[in-house]
Amino acid sequence: MKDPQSGQYQVHNLTEDTVEERLLRDMEKSDMCTCDRCVADVRAYALNHLPPQYVVSQIGNAFVLARSLSAQANADLVAAILDGIVLVKRNPRH
Repeated sequence: MKDPQSGQYQVHNLTEDTVEERLLRDMEKSDMCTCDRCVADVRAYALNHLPPQYVVSQIGNAFVLARSLSAQANADLVAAILDGIVLVKRNPRH
């Protein structure tokens, strides 16, 4: 995506967006701490266990979003977040 102010193209990882959309909701459902440190630890765990999906253009953005809506991609997303929740809940670092 092109930054309107600088005119430079920006690279963006859509996996971060999909993790962010579910993260707090799933953590709250799991009745775990949602302090900044725990949220960051679960986010980092999930992102390290999912493939990045980098885009530069709006067309790329639409393609990756459509692909990421597959049942397998959604299952992988949920599994990575829940695995992170279990790990951090057992070993909180706050």
